[in-house]
Amino acid sequence: MTTTQKAYEIAKQRFIEIGVDTEKAMSGLDKLPISIHCWQGDDVTGFEKQEGELTGGIQATGNYPGKARNATELRSDLDKAFSLIPGAKRLNLHASYLEADKKIDRNEVKPEHFANWVNWAKQHKMGLDFNPTYFSHPLSSEGTLTHSNQEIRQFWIDHGKACRKVSEYFGRELGSASVMNIWLPDGMKDIPVDRFGPRQRLVESLDEMISEKIDTKYHIDAVESKLFGIGLESYTAGSNEFYVAYASSRKTALCLDAGHFHPTEVISDKISAVMPFVEHLLLHVSRPVRWDSDHVVLFDDETQAIASEIIRNNLFDRVHIGLDFFDASINRIAAWVIGTRNMKKALLKALLEPTAQLRKLELNGDFTARLALLEEQKSLPWQAVWDYYCEKNNTPVGSLWLDNVRQYEKDVLNNRK
Repeated sequence: MTTTQKAYEIAKQRFIEIGVDTEKAMSGLDKLPISIHCWQGDDVTGFEKQEGELTGGIQATGNYPGKARNATELRSDLDKAFSLIPGAKRLNLHASYLEADKKIDRNEVKPEHFANWVNWAKQHKMGLDFNPTYFSHPLSSEGTLTHSNQEIRQFWIDHGKACRKVSEYFGRELGSASVMNIWLPDGMKDIPVDRFGPRQRLVESLDEMISEKIDTKYHIDAVESKLFGIGLESYTAGSNEFYVAYASSRKTALCLDAGHFHPTEVISDKISAVMPFVEHLLLHVSRPVRWDSDHVVLFDDETQAIASEIIRNNLFDRVHIGLDFFDASINRIAAWVIGTRNMKKALLKALLEPTAQLRKLELNGDFTARLALLEEQKSLPWQAVWDYYCEKNNTPVGSLWLDNVRQYEKDVLNNRK
């Protein structure tokens, strides 16, 4: 018996004493795949055959060596990251990560341009999620789905329609519904005169885009709000209020991004507020720091609060957990591993909570015991269960994964120029 197994057996007995089954908790974690974002691996640049810089308020800071230069390299990097992350995973792709022999404009993307990604996903026995790419394009500089020019607006509507077909293809091929998230950076730097017009155009554009019914067994539409972005400080058409209303009225999924709200707001509290009105919720777990700066997810209070809301309310089948950060100041593979393992740690810790007992105390008005047990819960040996879960899934225990990343950096990343 390994040291990890010995520690787990002790922890298992400790949790039995408070009525928690550690085996059931680990099985629960297996049912919660994390959708890992492809754009951490190449700083959001994508693989379109066109030159251009990031636009739409998106910035990746840092110049750590070895970023992926093509889809083959990105898949290799993801293979390494996935081997160091225990449990169920998915991959979240943007439309700009297509593979084609020639330049394909956004309104021309087709399932065939993502066939290599689907074959790769089949090898990993996992699902894919998707995003239209409404930024970093010559026609996106002054708006997309809200643009006053009908031809430009139609271009972006057609892009969305094409992406829905790609998303449906993912779902059919992989046997798992692809969540397609719609986010666009439309807005204004300074105070607008007309706030209503762009929002009305956005409603009409979205309605046309999703007008063709697709079986949710294969594809789920989601819409994502934002407070502001660089160059869009005064007005964002797709605000939180706009998309909460749109998702609830059009029966789409709603996306809550941890960095898309005021500094004092948290998305953990919003989960229970919107779930009575939407069937599916997509989470983009990130770490905003000062604004939507998309830092690597930490195992902090808010990450734990997000996980606890999902578990306490038994939202396994209705909440889709994705990550959204891009840090080029550190090893990109390490960023994936750190952020995803932290999200999984938070979910496991929530699964190890004696929720039924705490809920009963709350209903009985015993807030003293509720607080006492919540605080005691923090020092229970959940780490031993996590280490065992890693070992059980043939992934490194503790920080041993870092040695793997360092070796990969030496052998592969440092050879990329």
